[in-house]
Amino acid sequence: MQGKRVLVTGGAGFIGSNLANRLAADNDVVALDDLYLGTPENLGDDVEFVEASVLDGDLPADVDVVFHLAAMSSRNMHEEDPARGARVNVEGFVNTVEQARRTGCDRVVYASTSSIYGSRTEPSPEEMDVEARTGYEASKLAREQYADYYRNHHGMDVAGLRFFSVYQGFAGAEEHKGEYANTVAQFADLIANGTAPELFGDGSQTRDFTHVEDVVRGIETVADHRLDGVYNLGTGESYTFNEMVSMINDALGTDVDPEYVETPFDGYVHDTKADVSKVHEATGWEPQIGFEEGVRRVCAPYLD
Repeated sequence: MQGKRVLVTGGAGFIGSNLANRLAADNDVVALDDLYLGTPENLGDDVEFVEASVLDGDLPADVDVVFHLAAMSSRNMHEEDPARGARVNVEGFVNTVEQARRTGCDRVVYASTSSIYGSRTEPSPEEMDVEARTGYEASKLAREQYADYYRNHHGMDVAGLRFFSVYQGFAGAEEHKGEYANTVAQFADLIANGTAPELFGDGSQTRDFTHVEDVVRGIETVADHRLDGVYNLGTGESYTFNEMVSMINDALGTDVDPEYVETPFDGYVHDTKADVSKVHEATGWEPQIGFEEGVRRVCAPYLD
């Protein structure tokens, strides 16, 4: 993407700041964030930062493309205040897209979630049946329904991306997320400091861990191709938490065993894996950073 004016909501957050910094090399980028979890320190000097909420009435929405990543971005975060979660995740989506539409913007790429697939060891295709088991999942499914409305009623190009387990590490843009950071980032930091990470159950749960560089490249690619509908962004491979801890120990040269604890809440998704054939067929995108390489990148700053 080149020569566009773009708005990235949640733009000072983890994925949003990585996207904003990437796009700013060739575009005029506005990163909007209410700083609930984001920080302007994640952004480069060539990104315009606006502190605001996606619920506000006067957003900087006079743009060519909207990347809507702002959200209460986890199950636990949402369950602490379901009403607030719905306002931010659903009303905030509609408010942002509607303001952009009124300025003439007809291209939106937004964040959905792979959590709606539930627990699966087989790759999850976009066309499979999905359901909401948590308020967080309900809010993301509502986004997908409103995206259909804007596509069908207003003729906009609106693409939803179902992210899997996106990571980068605390040396990237995740440290400010703390307990909400990806487990790869959290566990690497704990192990590097000699502390045993806590794994739910027996550590056999699996995740499709996807490096943020692949994710932001995928987001830009989807926008460039003006796609509609929903698409997975993952790797198509999954690893257990036990394997992840072993990889971190190997990368750090440590020998820290995890502690196993009882899963503290119901509805825990045990396994995830993406089927990425749809986005690959539409755009040619495919992940480039394997998980072993990604773990090495997360751990490298601790070895300096």
